[in-house]
Amino acid sequence: MGHRLRVDFQSPCGWRGHRRWHLLVPDRVGGADWSCETPSGVAFFFYMIILLLVFIVQFSVSCACLALNQEQQAQLLEVGWNNTASARDDIQRNLNCCGFRSFNPNDTCLASCVKSSHPCSPCAPIIGRYAGEVLRFVGGIGLFFSFTEILGVWLTYRYRNQKDPRANPSAFL
Repeated sequence: MGHRLRVDFQSPCGWRGHRRWHLLVPDRVGGADWSCETPSGVAFFFYMIILLLVFIVQFSVSCACLALNQEQQAQLLEVGWNNTASARDDIQRNLNCCGFRSFNPNDTCLASCVKSSHPCSPCAPIIGRYAGEVLRFVGGIGLFFSFTEILGVWLTYRYRNQKDPRANPSAFL
């Protein structure tokens, strides 16, 4: 016959059975007092830390999108233009433009303006307009959601442990 082994232990937080786990968490930073926290309380703490990190990244990217001036934006676009050949062909075909700042007749261009008698415009001003609009849009949306995220964190922290006034006060939780 097999024997069942049941392990119960006495923790500093009081008697805890084998099915409940509690963690020791410091009451204050640098303090010697310890309190018992359930895993949900610790999970909430880590959830708040992760949300704070997401806020910092989201806020930083949004500020960077909004802070790019025309010169920096043009430099980034030119680096991207020079490093990709396949995207260059797609951009020229879709935006009906040839070359980045000027068009060299020896280069290949898939735009329809080459086949017609109309002069082809360079792609830099067209891409710059689109990129400027997109950066402002993404930066604004990112700022909006980063601040609503902080508002949600504050509301969650504020009202997390609030008790229902209609509940029975003698009932456990």
